[in-house]
Amino acid sequence: MVLSSPLAQASAEIGEGHSNPFKIFGMLTPLMWAFFFTGWFAWVCDAIDFFAMSLSTARLATYFHRQVSQVTLSITLTLLFRPLGAFIFGLAGDRYGRKWPLVINMAILSFLSLGTGFVRNWSAFLALRSLFGCAMGGVWGLAVSQSLENMPVEARGIFSGFLQLGYPVGYLIIAAINLEKTVAMAGNWRYLFWIGAGFAMASAILRLLVPESTYFAERKKLLHQQRQQNPQDQSYTHQNWVFAKELFRMLRKDWALCVFGIVFMTAFNFYSHGSQDLYPTYIQKGKGLSQMAATKTTIIGNVGAIAGCTVGGYVSQYLGRRLTIIVMCLFCCAMLPLWLLPNTFGGLAAGAFFVQAGVQGAYGVVPVYLSEISPPAFRAMWPGVAYQLGNMISSAAAQIEATAGEKLKTSSGLPDYGKVSAILIAVAAGVLILCCLIGMEDHGAKFEKGQAAFEVGAGDQRNARAHEAEPHDEEDGLEKSGVQHVEHVTSRM
Repeated sequence: MVLSSPLAQASAEIGEGHSNPFKIFGMLTPLMWAFFFTGWFAWVCDAIDFFAMSLSTARLATYFHRQVSQVTLSITLTLLFRPLGAFIFGLAGDRYGRKWPLVINMAILSFLSLGTGFVRNWSAFLALRSLFGCAMGGVWGLAVSQSLENMPVEARGIFSGFLQLGYPVGYLIIAAINLEKTVAMAGNWRYLFWIGAGFAMASAILRLLVPESTYFAERKKLLHQQRQQNPQDQSYTHQNWVFAKELFRMLRKDWALCVFGIVFMTAFNFYSHGSQDLYPTYIQKGKGLSQMAATKTTIIGNVGAIAGCTVGGYVSQYLGRRLTIIVMCLFCCAMLPLWLLPNTFGGLAAGAFFVQAGVQGAYGVVPVYLSEISPPAFRAMWPGVAYQLGNMISSAAAQIEATAGEKLKTSSGLPDYGKVSAILIAVAAGVLILCCLIGMEDHGAKFEKGQAAFEVGAGDQRNARAHEAEPHDEEDGLEKSGVQHVEHVTSRM
């Protein structure tokens, strides 16, 4: 058997089920690392821009003369508009390639973040954050698709965790910047958004320097060969028509999968945002600690999130995607009393670390899990839209926590944001466990062998299983993926 592609060679050298992560790292080519890093860094920048808002909530309330619950409306609007961006940029990524849609996406994100720092009135601020949400929505699907499709199957679990930990890394960066005394001053909230704009533009430039995804380049090469044989049927207009036709075919065929993805990610986003959005406010107004203490505890929590993402993604390669999510959800719920009951900095910091390890340990599995169950030709759009529709439906989480917390008081008369957040986390974890118990799993799917969305029959594909034989050469693999419909295998616990 001749394995001519770098991806196939790396997979063969790593070996089925290999458990040594350092060997996995050593088998990856520089180009694989470049694809992963640019996707990961884009996701880091998304987090920097998003958490610039949550870190500024109290200061924005003072600046615009609003209640905290009113300021969180901007977070809600950002989440509401994310699915639109996921749909637009995701479709562009599946139709035109992974490179340019992500470059354009990050450039727009940079301009909008820069503009946020110049806003002077409340209405303009809300309008700009709505547009910002649309731009943010496109990042995750594009980053995941280009990062994982260029990784060997055996490496996708741990790199799924690495990819998702980009979010807590992004938070750590912007939170560390927020510790600087000048930035932390009440009137200097604008600096956070300007810094976020610089990071986003750097991400766009970095992606510009890396070539098109290998998977997409190969599919375009095959299409070019077909165009030479039949120019009329492979025209640009014909490709757009085929793309639209295959999109509707996929939606008609996989509607139940779409519903599952939305419910699953709605629970996941309540789970995540319930533990994050109002946490600095909870520490300051619910526990009476300073803004500096709130920032430090949140930083410690995100260190736990990084550890959780790494462990969760790695373990899922061997334990399975769904079972790993269940274990992490149970661990998180067991740690909620430590997150809720202490009143000292040390106790609250420990609770933040372990709860975020559980939350993000489960979340570290999401990129690879959604990629594996996704319709193969729409891996930029489908996971991104499912993810962001979940964000949209859960967009009221911050307002629910803020409004209920202001009405529910602690024994000392302070707003009890923590109790409301703990209830929300526990309920969301329960729904996630139920979804995992009844849901599907396609562990080890070789989605990189599938057709691209502009090819006839792409909407009818099923993911290829990990145990199936490799094609004898790269060209043969492309041809087989265009005609072979592999049954989607589901497993139950």
